[in-house]
Amino acid sequence: MDNFQKVEVQIINAFVDDKQGGNPAGVVLNADNLTNEQKLKIAAKVGLSETAFVSKSKIADFKLDFFTPTRQIAHCGHATIATFSYLSQLGLIESEHSSKETIDGKREILIQGDLAFMEQKPPQYFEVQQQKENILNSLGLVEDEILTNATISIVNTGNSFAIIPVKNENILKNITPNFDLITQISEEFNLIGFYVFCEQTIDKTRDVNTRMFAPRYGIEEEAGTGMAAGPLACYLYDKLGLKKERILIQQGWFMNPPSQSLIIVDLLLDNEKITKIMAGGKGISMKTMTIEI
Repeated sequence: MDNFQKVEVQIINAFVDDKQGGNPAGVVLNADNLTNEQKLKIAAKVGLSETAFVSKSKIADFKLDFFTPTRQIAHCGHATIATFSYLSQLGLIESEHSSKETIDGKREILIQGDLAFMEQKPPQYFEVQQQKENILNSLGLVEDEILTNATISIVNTGNSFAIIPVKNENILKNITPNFDLITQISEEFNLIGFYVFCEQTIDKTRDVNTRMFAPRYGIEEEAGTGMAAGPLACYLYDKLGLKKERILIQQGWFMNPPSQSLIIVDLLLDNEKITKIMAGGKGISMKTMTIEI
């Protein structure tokens, strides 16, 4: 007689773009009796960038714990969208307004048809001029490839990302990341990772094209990053003057293999000041895994 426990994991692609691509996340329902050690083991066996564990909450509709293969993190955008898309498809969300509890507090969730949106905090900006050369070196970039009249900034809407503007799609495509150096800089500034973007897009209906590198969290490159999309949308609005309340962000096109993603960010404003961010997209169920622990 063995003592193994079988756990069912749904694999949901979040931020799919016209039913294609997206960023896969694991979703485990009814996770109330799992320990954090067990959750970490499951996330490692699933092998995706993040797995969400859903349990009961006393302060929100659901409690979500997020684990990468190596550690627990406070928030995960694509795993949140994956989870709430799946819960909605199962009929477990009765209203367009829902909520999640995480280790960092309670956040609002909005369901709009096939789309799920998650709340992020108003932005905080920090300059990193003293590390600019190191940041450029970590991506194989030179000063002339950075967008004119734009700065590299750290933006926090719940998690911190370095927002890095480059001039065009060709520069974005040909980035050569030095993951050890990105990790070192991310540790210094407590970043999730680097979000590099250009204003030239493959789909002309989109506002920006992006790549996201987070080796500090075991993610060399990710197809769709909701927690980075919020900071970028704020940067575009506040720093680059893109005065739009809905910003469309494409990601994942230059991965190997490509996995095109679409992240939608709605900015809630008061006298042109960002008061709330809702970042979201669509999730599609792909398959079920059974993990033994």
